This record gives sequence, structure tokens and C-alpha cells, in this order.
Amino acid sequence: MLCNHVEHEMSRNLIPLSVAATLLGGTALADVPNVAVDIAPVHSLVARVMDGVGEPSLIVAPGASPHEYNLRPSEAAALQAADLVFWVGPDLTPWLDGALETLVGDAVVTELFAVDGTTKLAFREGALFEAHTHGDEGHEGHDHDDHDDHAHEEGHGDDHDHDDDHDHDHDDPDHDHDEGHDHDNHDHDEDHGDHAEETGHDHDHDDHADHGHDGHDHGDHDPHAWLSPDNAAVWLNAIAAELSVADPDNASAYFANAAAGREELAELSSEINGILDPVRGRNFIVFHDAYQYFEAAFDFPASGAISVSDASDPSPARIAEIQARVADQGVTCVLSEPQFDPGIVDAVMDGSEANTGVLDPLGSDLEPGPDLYGDVLRNLATVLADCL
Repeated sequence: MLCNHVEHEMSRNLIPLSVAATLLGGTALADVPNVAVDIAPVHSLVARVMDGVGEPSLIVAPGASPHEYNLRPSEAAALQAADLVFWVGPDLTPWLDGALETLVGDAVVTELFAVDGTTKLAFREGALFEAHTHGDEGHEGHDHDDHDDHAHEEGHGDDHDHDDDHDHDHDDPDHDHDEGHDHDNHDHDEDHGDHAEETGHDHDHDDHADHGHDGHDHGDHDPHAWLSPDNAAVWLNAIAAELSVADPDNASAYFANAAAGREELAELSSEINGILDPVRGRNFIVFHDAYQYFEAAFDFPASGAISVSDASDPSPARIAEIQARVADQGVTCVLSEPQFDPGIVDAVMDGSEANTGVLDPLGSDLEPGPDLYGDVLRNLATVLADCL
């Protein structure tokens, strides 16, 4: 009788075999790490690698400038809960360096700008740009063949050396967090061996100066590196490697997603070249100098930038210099960005018949997720082509 009762209760609570399999052996029971990411385009790359396994948290809200930002309580909480953090680096978000020291505890922090194989370009001088002669100048390596899908599985290392030179004062009351997290004491060497040599994750921030409002402390590199699809491909591998060390049960999914993402980037590059080919050779001006990685990747150089940084307005002398370039070179397009005063573009356009458009390097109006990165680059190319 008891046996019949048990069988009856089991029959009432039967679940589909597919669900049972997921619960018992699939990723639902896997210990998927909590992941936090700085900006939406990089978040998109991480989301692509984690597709079908988990979802990362985005720290900098869409549409906000990454150079200056006040964390919301939910974003600070995401950092505190993170097992892994991916960010471009302190050259882009200097304020985040201090938050990492005080909030992330024992999380593994990956500075993507320091990953081996990342192309780095030096800041350009002045308002006007000459013809691109990048060559190897300012590049930190293009040998992507070394980034084999599973080359990182054997070891891992993260020397989180956050120097005290960064004085980040968080006056926001939401930042009353535990100050006891010593980010210098993250000793991953015992478990992770040589991975730092393979992925370039030696988090020594001694070389990063405080950029202040200008954001361009000459001698450092332009941090807008995500606008190069080649860099994105390198970063997909590094992201998959870090996730696989933290979550080996899903390593095959991470590396498969990264490989698929790289194929998608190759297709995206071909698509963008097709969009730009009909308007190659035409001259355009950007609002601030954030696009040289895109320009170099697609051999589509800008003639100049209205502003050196998105954190400061251009001087009257700089505007006059840009106006002269517009007239002298027959510039046909002057491009702004969503968060900037259109009056500055109007001043540059005074007396000109050039077209205008709006570039968005962060995907401010796009839904965060795996598709955002491709949409950001595709939209840049489309806006350029339509404006020119």
C-alpha cells in the first residue's frame, strides 16, 4: 500500500525528461560565475561567450560616458558579487580602478587592454589628422595565430597589482562599502600558473597615469580599442579562457561561443567594408577623437576631430582650425555623438554645406546583449556612408 502511494505521488510530480536532464546534468546546476563588465560593447562580447550558459552584469549604464561615472547601488552590488570582472582598463575608466580595489574582493579582474595581441594606437596630436601611416607604430602585436581556442586551458594567472597611485575619492553615499578588500592580495599563482603570460593579465597599473578630465595624457594609448574587430576577436579568446578557468564544466561552451563569435566578426568586417566601399576617399570630421581603431581597421581615415575628449569642450581656436579644414578639404560630413551639444557642431558647420550624422561608439540606444557589438560597428559604417 505504501509502495502504491509513493508511486502515485511520483506520477503526480513527474517532470519532462529534458527538464530533468537539465536539472541533473546540464548547465542549470553548473556553478556559473557572476561576471561584471564595464561598458556595453565589451559586455556584448562577454555575453556572446556566455551565451546559453549565463548573463554578465553591465556596470556603466548605456548612454553614459565611461570616462566619468558615478556607480549606482545596483552596479556597485554587481561588482561586489562578481567572481570575474572584465574591463578595458584605467585609461578608459580611471574611476573604476578605485572601485575595483574596494568592491570586488577576490574576483579575478581582467584588463582587456593589457591582453597579449591587443592592437594599441597612440593618441593623435592636434585637431587635424594627416593620412594614416599606422604601419606597426603604436601596435602591440598582431600575431593572432597564437590565440588557439584551447591554448589557455592549462594555466592561469592574475597578478592584481593595483598601485596606490590612483586616488579615487568616492563621495557618493552609495559607496559606503567594505574597505577591507585588499586587491593586491589576490594570489592566483598557485592555481593558475602561466596563464598571465598567455593572456597578458599582469594587472600592474603603475604605468597608468591619472588622465584627469582631458583623458589624453600623452605617452599612453587611445583606449577606444573595442572599435577594432581584430581586438574584439583577441578579447573573445581571453574572455573564454578566463571563464573556463572559473567554470571548467562549461569550458567547451565558452570556447565554442568564442569561435563562433570570431567567425561572426569576420563576416561583420566584410559587411562593413561593403558599406564603406562606395564612399571611400571622402573626407569627414568626427566630434571627438575616439574612432581611429575603426578607421585603421577599415582603412577609412577621418580628417580631424572637433574635440580631443568627450569630457571637455573644444577651444575657439580648435573650432576655427576645424572650420578651415572643412573648407580647404571639401569635407562633406561632420559627425556628432548623442550626448554632445549640437551647437558645437553647428559652429563648425557655419558657412558649410556639409552633411551631419550621429555616431554612437557605445550603442547608447541598443539593447545590451550578444548582438550589440556587431550593431555598434555596423551602425558606425551606415551613418558614415549615409552622411558622405
